Amino acid sequence: MSGALPNFKYKLEEKEPRLGPGGITRGVSVKEFPVSQQIAGVSMRLAPGAIRELHWHANAAEWGYVVKGQMRTTMVEPSGETYVDLFSPGDVWYFPRGFGHMLQCVGNEECHFILIFDNGDFSEDHTFSVTDFLSSVPPYIAAQNLGLTLEEVSKLHQGEAYFAQCQLPDVHSGIALPRSNSNLTSKHRYPLHAQQPKIVPGGGTQRTVSQVEFPIAATITGSIFEIEPGGLREMHWHPNADEWQYYLQGAAEMGVFLAEGQFVKDDFVTGDVGYVPMGAGHYIKNTGDDVLIVLLGFNNSIYEAIDLSTWLSGNPADIIRGNFGIDADLAKKFPTHNEFIIP
Repeated sequence: MSGALPNFKYKLEEKEPRLGPGGITRGVSVKEFPVSQQIAGVSMRLAPGAIRELHWHANAAEWGYVVKGQMRTTMVEPSGETYVDLFSPGDVWYFPRGFGHMLQCVGNEECHFILIFDNGDFSEDHTFSVTDFLSSVPPYIAAQNLGLTLEEVSKLHQGEAYFAQCQLPDVHSGIALPRSNSNLTSKHRYPLHAQQPKIVPGGGTQRTVSQVEFPIAATITGSIFEIEPGGLREMHWHPNADEWQYYLQGAAEMGVFLAEGQFVKDDFVTGDVGYVPMGAGHYIKNTGDDVLIVLLGFNNSIYEAIDLSTWLSGNPADIIRGNFGIDADLAKKFPTHNEFIIP
Protein backbone atom coordinates (compact mmCIF):
# COMPACT_ATOMS: atom_id res chain seq x y z
CA MET A 1 0.00 0.00 0.00
CA SER A 2 1.44 3.33 -1.02
CA GLY A 3 2.11 5.87 1.72
CA ALA A 4 0.59 8.50 -0.58
CA LEU A 5 -2.87 6.97 -0.29
CA PRO A 6 -5.31 8.69 2.06
CA ASN A 7 -6.07 7.55 5.59
CA PHE A 8 -9.70 6.47 5.99
CA LYS A 9 -9.61 6.08 9.79
CA TYR A 10 -9.75 8.59 12.64
CA LYS A 11 -9.69 7.67 16.35
CA LEU A 12 -12.30 10.18 17.49
CA GLU A 13 -12.67 9.04 21.10
CA GLU A 14 -8.92 9.45 21.68
CA LYS A 15 -9.03 13.13 20.72
CA GLU A 16 -8.52 15.72 23.49
CA PRO A 17 -12.08 16.82 24.33
CA ARG A 18 -13.63 20.21 24.89
CA LEU A 19 -14.99 20.33 28.44
CA GLY A 20 -17.60 22.49 30.13
CA PRO A 21 -20.18 22.38 32.93
CA GLY A 22 -21.76 18.96 32.49
CA GLY A 23 -20.52 18.43 28.93
CA ILE A 24 -17.79 16.73 26.90
CA THR A 25 -17.43 17.01 23.13
CA ARG A 26 -15.03 15.67 20.51
CA GLY A 27 -15.35 16.68 16.87
CA VAL A 28 -13.70 15.70 13.62
CA SER A 29 -13.77 17.70 10.39
CA VAL A 30 -11.70 17.81 7.22
CA LYS A 31 -9.10 19.77 9.21
CA GLU A 32 -8.19 16.74 11.35
CA PHE A 33 -9.33 14.04 8.89
CA PRO A 34 -8.45 15.27 5.35
CA VAL A 35 -10.33 12.51 3.51
CA SER A 36 -13.60 13.62 5.15
CA GLN A 37 -14.27 16.32 2.60
CA GLN A 38 -18.06 16.38 2.70
CA ILE A 39 -19.12 15.21 6.20
CA ALA A 40 -18.06 16.16 9.73
CA GLY A 41 -18.99 14.46 12.99
CA VAL A 42 -19.13 15.00 16.75
CA SER A 43 -19.30 12.66 19.75
CA MET A 44 -20.90 14.50 22.67
CA ARG A 45 -21.78 13.56 26.25
CA LEU A 46 -23.99 15.44 28.70
CA ALA A 47 -24.48 14.86 32.42
CA PRO A 48 -28.04 14.69 33.82
CA GLY A 49 -29.67 18.12 33.46
CA ALA A 50 -26.81 19.58 31.41
CA ILE A 51 -27.51 21.32 28.12
CA ARG A 52 -25.72 22.17 24.91
CA GLU A 53 -26.95 25.72 24.97
CA LEU A 54 -29.38 27.39 22.56
CA HIS A 55 -27.45 27.76 19.29
CA TRP A 56 -27.55 27.40 15.51
CA HIS A 57 -25.24 26.36 12.67
CA ALA A 58 -24.86 28.69 9.70
CA ASN A 59 -23.16 26.26 7.33
CA ALA A 60 -24.51 22.77 8.06
CA ALA A 61 -27.60 20.75 8.91
CA GLU A 62 -27.38 18.54 12.00
CA TRP A 63 -28.37 14.85 12.16
CA GLY A 64 -28.26 13.32 15.64
CA TYR A 65 -28.34 9.74 16.94
CA VAL A 66 -28.80 8.88 20.62
CA VAL A 67 -26.39 6.16 21.77
CA LYS A 68 -27.21 6.29 25.49
CA GLY A 69 -29.55 8.12 27.85
CA GLN A 70 -32.69 10.22 27.59
CA MET A 71 -32.60 13.48 25.63
CA ARG A 72 -34.79 16.54 25.22
CA THR A 73 -34.44 19.03 22.37
CA THR A 74 -36.03 22.40 21.71
CA MET A 75 -36.07 23.93 18.23
CA VAL A 76 -37.38 26.99 16.40
CA GLU A 77 -38.20 27.24 12.69
CA PRO A 78 -38.18 30.39 10.50
CA SER A 79 -41.99 30.19 10.49
CA GLY A 80 -41.96 30.87 14.23
CA GLU A 81 -43.05 27.35 15.15
CA THR A 82 -41.24 25.92 18.18
CA TYR A 83 -40.89 22.26 19.10
CA VAL A 84 -39.98 20.23 22.18
CA ASP A 85 -39.15 16.56 21.65
CA LEU A 86 -37.92 13.64 23.75
CA PHE A 87 -35.43 11.03 22.53
CA SER A 88 -34.31 7.61 23.72
CA PRO A 89 -31.42 5.38 22.56
CA GLY A 90 -31.78 4.62 18.85
CA ASP A 91 -33.80 7.76 18.09
CA VAL A 92 -32.72 10.27 15.45
CA TRP A 93 -33.20 14.04 15.02
CA TYR A 94 -32.60 16.40 12.12
CA PHE A 95 -32.29 20.18 12.30
CA PRO A 96 -31.94 22.06 8.99
CA ARG A 97 -29.13 24.58 8.60
CA GLY A 98 -29.75 27.77 10.57
CA PHE A 99 -32.59 26.42 12.74
CA GLY A 100 -32.04 27.31 16.43
CA HIS A 101 -31.95 24.38 18.83
CA MET A 102 -30.90 23.09 22.26
CA LEU A 103 -29.92 19.62 23.52
CA GLN A 104 -30.44 18.42 27.11
CA CYS A 105 -29.85 15.19 29.02
CA VAL A 106 -33.06 14.58 30.99
CA GLY A 107 -32.42 11.11 32.44
CA ASN A 108 -30.60 9.98 35.55
CA GLU A 109 -27.58 8.75 33.60
CA GLU A 110 -25.13 10.41 31.22
CA CYS A 111 -26.30 10.93 27.65
CA HIS A 112 -24.07 10.07 24.69
CA PHE A 113 -25.02 11.03 21.15
CA ILE A 114 -23.39 11.27 17.72
CA LEU A 115 -23.89 14.32 15.50
CA ILE A 116 -23.34 14.23 11.73
CA PHE A 117 -23.08 17.42 9.65
CA ASP A 118 -23.41 17.73 5.87
CA ASN A 119 -20.28 19.90 5.57
CA GLY A 120 -16.77 18.49 5.96
CA ASP A 121 -15.45 21.90 6.98
CA PHE A 122 -17.94 22.21 9.83
CA SER A 123 -16.62 22.72 13.37
CA GLU A 124 -18.75 22.42 16.50
CA ASP A 125 -16.45 25.06 18.03
CA HIS A 126 -17.68 27.65 15.53
CA THR A 127 -21.41 27.80 16.16
CA PHE A 128 -23.69 30.72 16.93
CA SER A 129 -24.60 30.54 20.63
CA VAL A 130 -27.27 32.69 22.25
CA THR A 131 -25.07 33.72 25.21
CA ASP A 132 -22.29 34.77 22.85
CA PHE A 133 -24.78 36.73 20.73
CA LEU A 134 -26.29 38.65 23.64
CA SER A 135 -22.97 39.43 25.31
CA SER A 136 -21.39 40.60 22.02
CA VAL A 137 -23.92 43.34 21.23
CA PRO A 138 -23.98 46.63 23.20
CA PRO A 139 -25.68 46.14 26.60
CA TYR A 140 -28.37 48.70 25.75
CA ILE A 141 -29.33 46.62 22.69
CA ALA A 142 -29.59 43.43 24.75
CA ALA A 143 -31.60 45.31 27.40
CA GLN A 144 -34.09 46.73 24.89
CA ASN A 145 -34.37 43.40 23.07
CA LEU A 146 -35.11 41.39 26.23
CA GLY A 147 -37.08 44.03 28.12
CA LEU A 148 -34.48 44.17 30.90
CA THR A 149 -32.57 46.92 32.66
CA LEU A 150 -28.84 47.38 32.07
CA GLU A 151 -28.26 46.08 35.59
CA GLU A 152 -30.24 42.94 34.82
CA VAL A 153 -28.36 42.44 31.55
CA SER A 154 -25.07 42.55 33.48
CA LYS A 155 -26.22 39.47 35.39
CA LEU A 156 -26.47 37.37 32.22
CA HIS A 157 -23.67 34.96 31.34
CA GLN A 158 -20.87 36.86 29.62
CA GLY A 159 -19.19 35.18 26.65
CA GLU A 160 -20.22 31.81 25.26
CA ALA A 161 -21.60 29.31 27.75
CA TYR A 162 -21.56 26.41 25.24
CA PHE A 163 -22.46 23.92 27.99
CA ALA A 164 -24.62 24.85 30.99
CA GLN A 165 -26.06 22.98 33.94
CA CYS A 166 -29.85 23.17 34.27
CA GLN A 167 -32.29 21.60 36.69
CA LEU A 168 -33.03 17.99 35.84
CA PRO A 169 -36.71 17.91 34.87
CA ASP A 170 -38.91 15.28 36.51
CA VAL A 171 -42.44 14.95 37.82
CA HIS A 172 -41.34 15.90 41.33
CA SER A 173 -39.63 19.14 40.27
CA GLY A 174 -42.79 20.39 38.58
CA ILE A 175 -40.93 20.83 35.27
CA ALA A 176 -42.91 19.07 32.54
CA LEU A 177 -41.42 17.14 29.66
CA PRO A 178 -43.84 18.01 26.85
CA ARG A 179 -43.73 16.36 23.45
CA SER A 180 -44.66 18.28 20.35
CA ASN A 181 -47.25 15.54 19.75
CA SER A 182 -48.11 12.06 20.98
CA ASN A 183 -47.03 10.21 17.85
CA LEU A 184 -44.01 7.91 17.80
CA THR A 185 -42.61 9.94 14.91
CA SER A 186 -42.66 13.74 14.97
CA LYS A 187 -41.46 16.34 12.47
CA HIS A 188 -37.92 16.36 13.89
CA ARG A 189 -37.74 12.93 15.58
CA TYR A 190 -37.53 9.47 14.02
CA PRO A 191 -37.32 6.25 16.12
CA LEU A 192 -34.75 4.35 14.06
CA HIS A 193 -34.48 1.37 16.41
CA ALA A 194 -38.24 0.87 16.31
CA GLN A 195 -37.99 0.27 12.57
CA GLN A 196 -38.36 -3.27 11.26
CA PRO A 197 -34.83 -4.09 10.04
CA LYS A 198 -33.61 -5.74 6.89
CA ILE A 199 -32.48 -9.14 8.19
CA VAL A 200 -29.94 -11.61 6.82
CA PRO A 201 -30.20 -14.82 8.92
CA GLY A 202 -26.83 -15.50 10.53
CA GLY A 203 -25.35 -12.37 8.93
CA GLY A 204 -26.87 -9.28 10.48
CA THR A 205 -29.37 -6.46 10.13
CA GLN A 206 -29.69 -2.97 8.67
CA ARG A 207 -32.01 -0.11 9.57
CA THR A 208 -32.05 2.98 7.35
CA VAL A 209 -33.75 6.37 7.64
CA SER A 210 -33.78 8.61 4.58
CA GLN A 211 -36.04 11.45 3.52
CA VAL A 212 -38.56 8.81 2.43
CA GLU A 213 -39.14 7.82 6.06
CA PHE A 214 -38.20 11.16 7.67
CA PRO A 215 -39.31 13.96 5.33
CA ILE A 216 -37.45 16.84 6.99
CA ALA A 217 -34.07 15.11 6.56
CA ALA A 218 -33.33 16.81 3.25
CA THR A 219 -29.55 16.33 3.17
CA ILE A 220 -28.58 13.34 5.34
CA THR A 221 -29.49 9.64 5.41
CA GLY A 222 -28.57 7.49 8.39
CA SER A 223 -28.18 3.75 8.81
CA ILE A 224 -27.33 1.22 11.53
CA PHE A 225 -25.64 -2.08 10.72
CA GLU A 226 -25.42 -5.03 13.11
CA ILE A 227 -23.08 -7.69 11.74
CA GLU A 228 -22.58 -11.07 13.40
CA PRO A 229 -19.04 -12.31 14.23
CA GLY A 230 -17.28 -13.25 11.01
CA GLY A 231 -19.97 -11.60 8.89
CA LEU A 232 -19.16 -9.41 5.90
CA ARG A 233 -21.06 -6.40 4.58
CA GLU A 234 -20.24 -7.33 1.05
CA MET A 235 -18.21 -5.33 -1.45
CA HIS A 236 -20.36 -2.42 -2.66
CA TRP A 237 -20.40 1.30 -3.38
CA HIS A 238 -22.71 4.29 -3.07
CA PRO A 239 -23.23 6.19 -6.35
CA ASN A 240 -24.82 9.26 -4.76
CA ALA A 241 -23.10 9.92 -1.42
CA ASP A 242 -20.00 9.80 0.75
CA GLU A 243 -20.18 7.50 3.78
CA TRP A 244 -19.20 8.54 7.34
CA GLN A 245 -18.89 5.72 9.86
CA TYR A 246 -18.88 5.64 13.68
CA TYR A 247 -18.08 2.27 15.25
CA LEU A 248 -20.47 1.86 18.17
CA GLN A 249 -19.46 -1.66 19.21
CA GLY A 250 -17.05 -4.41 18.25
CA ALA A 251 -14.04 -4.77 15.98
CA ALA A 252 -13.87 -4.62 12.21
CA GLU A 253 -11.77 -4.54 9.09
CA MET A 254 -12.81 -1.95 6.52
CA GLY A 255 -11.31 -1.73 3.04
CA VAL A 256 -11.65 1.01 0.42
CA PHE A 257 -10.94 0.56 -3.30
CA LEU A 258 -9.97 3.74 -5.20
CA ALA A 259 -9.47 2.32 -8.74
CA GLU A 260 -6.18 1.81 -10.62
CA GLY A 261 -5.08 -0.86 -8.15
CA GLN A 262 -5.27 1.50 -5.20
CA PHE A 263 -6.67 -0.13 -2.07
CA VAL A 264 -6.54 0.83 1.63
CA LYS A 265 -7.67 -1.27 4.58
CA ASP A 266 -7.54 -0.71 8.30
CA ASP A 267 -8.79 -2.14 11.60
CA PHE A 268 -11.49 -0.33 13.58
CA VAL A 269 -12.73 -0.59 17.16
CA THR A 270 -15.40 1.12 19.25
CA GLY A 271 -15.12 4.92 19.02
CA ASP A 272 -13.27 5.00 15.69
CA VAL A 273 -14.52 6.93 12.66
CA GLY A 274 -14.24 5.72 9.06
CA TYR A 275 -14.88 7.48 5.76
CA VAL A 276 -15.56 6.31 2.20
CA PRO A 277 -15.72 8.80 -0.72
CA MET A 278 -18.67 8.69 -3.08
CA GLY A 279 -18.40 5.84 -5.57
CA ALA A 280 -15.43 4.12 -3.92
CA GLY A 281 -15.77 0.35 -3.52
CA HIS A 282 -15.63 -0.87 0.07
CA TYR A 283 -16.59 -3.57 2.57
CA ILE A 284 -16.88 -3.99 6.35
CA LYS A 285 -16.02 -7.31 8.04
CA ASN A 286 -16.66 -8.19 11.68
CA THR A 287 -13.29 -9.41 12.99
CA GLY A 288 -14.30 -9.64 16.66
CA ASP A 289 -16.20 -12.02 18.89
CA ASP A 290 -19.15 -9.67 19.51
CA VAL A 291 -21.84 -8.27 17.25
CA LEU A 292 -20.42 -5.35 15.29
CA ILE A 293 -22.60 -2.21 15.37
CA VAL A 294 -21.80 0.64 12.98
CA LEU A 295 -23.60 3.96 12.57
CA LEU A 296 -23.43 5.29 9.00
CA GLY A 297 -24.18 8.79 7.72
CA PHE A 298 -24.59 9.70 4.03
CA ASN A 299 -24.65 13.23 2.61
CA ASN A 300 -27.74 12.62 0.50
CA SER A 301 -31.42 12.43 1.40
CA ILE A 302 -31.83 9.18 -0.57
CA TYR A 303 -30.02 5.91 0.21
CA GLU A 304 -28.43 4.18 -2.78
CA ALA A 305 -26.04 1.22 -2.78
CA ILE A 306 -24.85 -1.16 -5.46
CA ASP A 307 -23.77 -4.55 -4.13
CA LEU A 308 -21.26 -6.63 -6.07
CA SER A 309 -23.39 -9.78 -5.80
CA THR A 310 -26.41 -8.02 -7.32
CA TRP A 311 -24.36 -6.82 -10.27
CA LEU A 312 -22.64 -10.13 -10.94
CA SER A 313 -25.82 -12.19 -10.61
CA GLY A 314 -27.57 -9.92 -13.11
CA ASN A 315 -25.10 -10.74 -15.90
CA PRO A 316 -25.39 -13.70 -18.30
CA ALA A 317 -23.10 -16.65 -17.54
CA ASP A 318 -21.09 -16.15 -20.74
CA ILE A 319 -20.19 -12.63 -19.63
CA ILE A 320 -18.99 -13.89 -16.24
CA ARG A 321 -16.88 -16.61 -17.91
CA GLY A 322 -15.31 -14.22 -20.38
CA ASN A 323 -14.78 -11.35 -17.97
CA PHE A 324 -12.92 -13.46 -15.39
CA GLY A 325 -11.35 -15.97 -17.79
CA ILE A 326 -12.92 -18.99 -16.04
CA ASP A 327 -14.73 -22.15 -17.08
CA ALA A 328 -18.46 -22.83 -16.77
CA ASP A 329 -18.16 -24.88 -13.55
CA LEU A 330 -16.42 -22.06 -11.70
CA ALA A 331 -18.81 -19.47 -13.11
CA LYS A 332 -21.73 -21.42 -11.60
CA LYS A 333 -20.29 -20.79 -8.13
CA PHE A 334 -20.61 -17.03 -8.49
CA PRO A 335 -23.49 -15.28 -6.61
CA THR A 336 -26.95 -15.89 -8.03
CA HIS A 337 -28.74 -13.26 -5.93
CA ASN A 338 -28.07 -10.30 -3.64
CA GLU A 339 -25.97 -11.42 -0.64
CA PHE A 340 -25.87 -8.06 1.23
CA ILE A 341 -24.38 -9.39 4.49
CA ILE A 342 -22.53 -12.67 4.08
CA PRO A 343 -22.41 -14.92 7.20
